Formats: sequence, C-alpha cells, structure tokens
Amino acid sequence: MEVINTLGRRKTAVARVYLTPGKGNVTVNKKDYKEFFPVDVLQYKIEQPFKLTDTTGQYDVTVNVAGGGINGQAEAIRLGISRALIEVSAENKPLLKEEGLTTRDPRMVERKKPGQPKARKKFQFSKR
Repeated sequence: MEVINTLGRRKTAVARVYLTPGKGNVTVNKKDYKEFFPVDVLQYKIEQPFKLTDTTGQYDVTVNVAGGGINGQAEAIRLGISRALIEVSAENKPLLKEEGLTTRDPRMVERKKPGQPKARKKFQFSKR
C-alpha cells in the first residue's frame, strides 16, 4: 500500500497528513507528536481516530502543520488522520462520523469592524 495524503483544516491551521502502514509512529513537523504537543488533551485528540477504528499502532503518520494555535493544529491533524483512515477503509467512516471527526469545523475568527475595538465589542458610550 502506498502513502495516503490528506488535508485537515481548523481555524487558520492547515495540516498535511501522510499515512503509511507501520508501527504507529506519529511525527509532527519532524518531531514526535508527544514532544510537539506536551498537553495530554491534545495528544488524546490526535490518537482519537485510531482508538475509534481500532487501528492503534498499525500506521505511521507524518504531518506538516502550519498556522493557528496548538489546539487548532491538533484538531486539523485529527481531521486529516480521520480522512486518511476513511480512504484506507470505508468501514471506518460510520465510526468516525458518529463522533463528528469527519466534519470540517467552519468556525473562524470574526473580522474586526471599523469604529469598534474588536469584532463585537463597542467603545464605551457616554451620554454626557
């Protein structure tokens, strides 16, 4: 089986995921994912698609991720891995879909509006 290449996005983070059959090594930007994401919650997010499909330790994953913060990057990687596992076997789709891992989260930062300090916040109003 050749390399499966997928894309995952979340907020402004973009993750290019390369899935190959292997021993379960996950490399993010040439570092081990546990080193790249020292927080347990983010490590769990990356492992989640494998745990749901019982494929832990069957595939090596290489990821290039750019943009966004650490949470957005972890969720972008999760989407990329989910899409790759669906390409491997269509049987994985219902399992991942049920947990909501196949959906691209469309929520983005709202733009700042003129005459306001932030997107929705207004400057303090003074009646007198």
